[in-house]
Amino acid sequence: MVAVGAGVLALAGGAYALARETSLFAVRTIAISGGSPHVQAEVRRALTPELGRSLIVISGGEISRLVAPIPDVVSVRFDRAFPHTLHVTVRAEHAVLLLRQRRRSWVVSSRGRVMAPVYHPRRSKLPRLWLPASVPVSVGERLPLYDGSLAAAAVAPIAPGVFHGGVRSVVSSTTALTLVLGSGTQIRLGDLGDLELKLAVARRIIRVGTAEGVVASTAYVDVSVPERPVLGSPNS
Repeated sequence: MVAVGAGVLALAGGAYALARETSLFAVRTIAISGGSPHVQAEVRRALTPELGRSLIVISGGEISRLVAPIPDVVSVRFDRAFPHTLHVTVRAEHAVLLLRQRRRSWVVSSRGRVMAPVYHPRRSKLPRLWLPASVPVSVGERLPLYDGSLAAAAVAPIAPGVFHGGVRSVVSSTTALTLVLGSGTQIRLGDLGDLELKLAVARRIIRVGTAEGVVASTAYVDVSVPERPVLGSPNS
């Protein structure tokens, strides 16, 4: 029995080695789901080195390393569809902010990652964030905390139409975040703490205040302390 068991193990080991080293399970097709067609094309291009390799030897770490330079991708996961298909599911970045720096522009993801340059910024409806020329900007890299990442996180949960006229721009500093709406009204958030509550309070104040004719002449709504919101004017 011991000899039989050893023989079975040897046979299994030989079969595994054969599958690893031959074209028995070689990747012939890379099937990609998730993300836009453009993102899928980028991922497929990045994974070209996997074609012809055995499905058995392909690892998640290796796939992640190959797609890591793609600025549109947050992460990927994969499945082996034997005998010849590598299936990859993409979690794509989501653009939430338009970064402006002199005459140059980029779209930025909700995680503060610079996704791509924008050559016609006037066509974009995304909120603007202006940065001084001294701040380095590189596609694929995340922006510094106070020079983009916080601003991106602040506008990320705001669905279209939540505020009339939308969010026109964001002002970010080491002490506070301010959203400037298309109407000109400012929403002073303070930090990112209790962000959803602050946005909900601001939305209600603006909706009720507009109906009562109060917000039309109000310069800002301060919800940095959401339990004690403040309506203010430039000189108050």
